[in-house]
Amino acid sequence: MKTKWNILFAVLMITALFATACGTPSTPAPAQSPAATQAPAATEAPTAAPTKDTLSGNISVSGAFALYPMMTVWAEEFQKLHPNVQFDVQGGGAGKGMTDTIAGAVDIGMISRAIKPEEEAQGVFWVSVTKDAVFPVVSVKNPVAADLIAKGITKEMFNKIFITGEIKTWGEVVGKPEIKDEIHVYTRSDSAGAADTWAQYCGGKAQADILTTAIGVNGEPALVDTVIKDPLGIGFSNLNSVFDSNSGKLVDGALVPPIDANENGKADSDEYYQTKADAVAAVSSGKYPSPPSRFENLATKGKPTGLTLAFIQWILTDGQQYLDAAGYVPLTPDQQTASLAKLK
Repeated sequence: MKTKWNILFAVLMITALFATACGTPSTPAPAQSPAATQAPAATEAPTAAPTKDTLSGNISVSGAFALYPMMTVWAEEFQKLHPNVQFDVQGGGAGKGMTDTIAGAVDIGMISRAIKPEEEAQGVFWVSVTKDAVFPVVSVKNPVAADLIAKGITKEMFNKIFITGEIKTWGEVVGKPEIKDEIHVYTRSDSAGAADTWAQYCGGKAQADILTTAIGVNGEPALVDTVIKDPLGIGFSNLNSVFDSNSGKLVDGALVPPIDANENGKADSDEYYQTKADAVAAVSSGKYPSPPSRFENLATKGKPTGLTLAFIQWILTDGQQYLDAAGYVPLTPDQQTASLAKLK
């Protein structure tokens, strides 16, 4: 019996030793999730918060008809960038713009002429923002239209038509004394930069120097329309009033008689403008006389600050890109720099 227990004990010991030699099976590691088996993701930079538009408020503008179309474009484009800025833009003429500026009735006055010393003495601050020009205008039904196109009109003749009144008939203008049709001279009845500029070109100093017998018409659009309807009439108008903004051609019924600038007795091809593009090019290059080409200015009561300053600075920088398409002449880099420097 003892021998059997010894044999059983020996078998158990051998079995235990064999299990120890082979090693105990290890406990399986817990399964990892797919995310845990991937490499750690790189830390993403936080998304920058959009820049808050801090410009808001109202800007009121009035003044020159010459600058009104451009100002509406500037206001629209600026408002796209700054939706919280509202504009009130009105025409009325340079005289109204200056009166409103001095009175503090508007933030910005559009002035289509040089600023006078007495206006600066009343606290008016100004900068030039673009350039355009004033053009003579007659009706296409003028009895000597063909002669005007061929010969042009000299500065001396304009002086005698608009300032002294010595030339009274269309026959005298084109050297055909047998033509007795009387010239009807038209001017602006409201204070206007175009009238000041045209008077200066014709040899006067200001709008008041135009013939007292001239027929006064209130406002730029009305003056152009009145001259077009009068075959014997002659007046003057801003570039963007005599040329159609859509077609780029002269408005229906209008004729811009050439200025015989070199006084050679004929209208050269570069003195006769039938399209806005040709007129703008002549003003830009300096071929068209100055005056009647002129700077367009923005005026404020005192140096502008805040929202008004931001808007004018934008006009002098990014806003210049809209001038060509609208029929205005951008400032040269030197002129642009000079205007920006005045604002500092």
